[in-house]
This record gives sequence, structure tokens and C-alpha cells, in this order.
Amino acid sequence: MKLLVTGGAGFIGSAVIRLVLRETAAAVVNLDKLTYAANLDSLAAIAHDPRYAFEKVDICDRPEVERVFRQHRPDAVMHLAAESHVDRSIDAPASFLQTNVVGTCTLLEVALDYWRALPSERQSGFRFHHVSTDEVYGSLGPTGRFSETTAYEPNSPYSASKAASDHFARAWHQTYGLPVVASNCSNNYGPWQFPEKLIPLVTVNALLGKPLPVYGQGENVRDWLFVEDHARALWLILTAGRVGETYNVGGDSERRNLAVVEAICDLVDEMAPKLAGGPRRALIEFVRDRPGHDLRYAIDASKLQAELGWRPREDFASGLDRTVAWYLDNRAWWERLRAGIYAGDRLGLGRQKVDQT
Repeated sequence: MKLLVTGGAGFIGSAVIRLVLRETAAAVVNLDKLTYAANLDSLAAIAHDPRYAFEKVDICDRPEVERVFRQHRPDAVMHLAAESHVDRSIDAPASFLQTNVVGTCTLLEVALDYWRALPSERQSGFRFHHVSTDEVYGSLGPTGRFSETTAYEPNSPYSASKAASDHFARAWHQTYGLPVVASNCSNNYGPWQFPEKLIPLVTVNALLGKPLPVYGQGENVRDWLFVEDHARALWLILTAGRVGETYNVGGDSERRNLAVVEAICDLVDEMAPKLAGGPRRALIEFVRDRPGHDLRYAIDASKLQAELGWRPREDFASGLDRTVAWYLDNRAWWERLRAGIYAGDRLGLGRQKVDQT
């Protein structure tokens, strides 16, 4: 099999590529625009593998996407390319519309033309896997979980753009017969995540003794999924999932944001030199909440578990321990990012424009 991964230099995409090249015989083509959050360092270990190819291409650039399909002749597509940070979507929503909606539509159009021209034996095996988020479902109250039949109620520009892309992927299957499978995941974390997201941002700030901003009172709840567990789920869904179906992927690890921050503080206290001012929990500062902040997400992954036999290998404690240790051991990597791309400033106040390139 030859797999085309869009967004393969991103956090989840790079985890998928490392997994596929490590554990399968498949070849991989990585199509990535290399925006601010992409980093080829995450693929350095496999960069010279003869089964790996990289194409610096924007999914909105139809002629170049067509060239990649024509040149590499993939057997499957895993579509991960997206703008993904809610705070950035509040500050610059148009870029999310362009990449997540227009880009997805462009990719679907090219994939459909390519699939239609395949010989029948290759047509029957082709798959287009559209990867999305649980945020399209909106916000839960204190009980219940999102299932694959939960109605969409996106509340941020990011989740609205992903909801639209989900509908386009479904429409291409229902209208044109493109063999689409889809998945919606909970919050990912792990090594190589760009340090604007909660867990790496708090880890880095805690190590440096900087303030740890917590939105509101830290009562918002997320279900946390270790990125390598997600990568395994995505490969299973691509290769064994039923065409036309959606599968939810969750870590069964609900935590309040404040509890996550406190756990990181305790781990950094254990793994790094002590601060003169005492335990790092003292660095926590409650700040004005994010506009439209969803209260709670939780995933029901029973369909994926029952049909494909997937289970997460990491619980939150073990996954967080691995993640914090990785950031402490790879200081040079995130120091370059903090010095040149993102200094750790707060985003999502709805009044500034941010650079998405």
C-alpha cells in the first residue's frame, strides 16, 4: 500500500507516519504546507527511509495536489491537514475556513477524479480517511458522552470549519460514491506537540518558572488521548473500518483543566530542579475565560472498540509522565520555537491577527 498523508509534518500526522513506517510494510507520501505548527524534526528518524517521500504542497493548490496524486499514485488518503488551535481561530477565522473547508473540498475533488480513473481492482481498495475532532459536537453537560450519532453544534470558528469539512466528506461519499471513512477524536497530547497547546505550554512554563494561565476557574473538562494511541486507531480505521462510517476515538481520560495543570506541576517538580519560590502549583493564575469556551467533552469509543478491537495503551497518568519527560529532555527543540515562532503569549482574545504561516 502507498498512503498519502496530508498534514504529515504536524503533531498527529507525524505520529501516524512514524507508526506506519515502523510497524507496517506500507509506503508513505507526506503532503504538508509547512505552516508554523509543522516540524520536519519529528520525522528525522524516517526521513531517509526509501518508503517515505515528502511534498511541500498546500491542499488548496489544486494543480499541485493533482500532480502529487498523478506522480505518487496512492492507494489511500489520510486527511489530517488542518488549522487546529481554537484560540487562533478566534483571532483569525478566515484562515480556518480556507484550509479546513476550501482545502478539504479541493482534496476531495482531486481524490474523486483520481479514484474514478483507477482500474476496478484498485478502485475497490481505495480509501479516503477524513480525520476530525470531537469539538464539532459542541459542549456536554456534567453527564453523557459524544457518540457517532450526536448532533453537530460547533461553538468556535475552528469547530465550525471542521464540522463543514466533515459534511463535505460525507457528501462526497453519499453523492459520488467516494469510499470515505471518518473519525472524530478527543484532545491529543504527547511528544512533538507545538507548545501553544495546553499540556506543552504548561510544561514549558512550569519548567521556566513562568505563570501558568488557567481559563476561568479551570472547570472545563476534556477527554485526553495519547497521540500514539490515536495513530494506531487511525491506521485501523483506514484499513479495517467500514466505508461510509464514522468512528469516535477517545482516551477514556476525562480531566478538569485545573487538574491537568496541577498534575503537570507535580511531575515537573519531580523531574526538574526545584524552584526557589516553592512548588510549581503556586504559578497557577486564573485568567479571563476563552470566548465561547465549551464546558465538557467526552467520547464514547465503544463502536471502535467493538468493531475493530482498539483500546488505548496509555492511561492519562502514564501518557502524561512520558509527555512531560519528553519536553524536559528535548529542551533545544521547543526553545527554538519559543525564540522564533511562538513565545508563549496568550491567543484567542478576539482582537489580534495571528500569523498562520
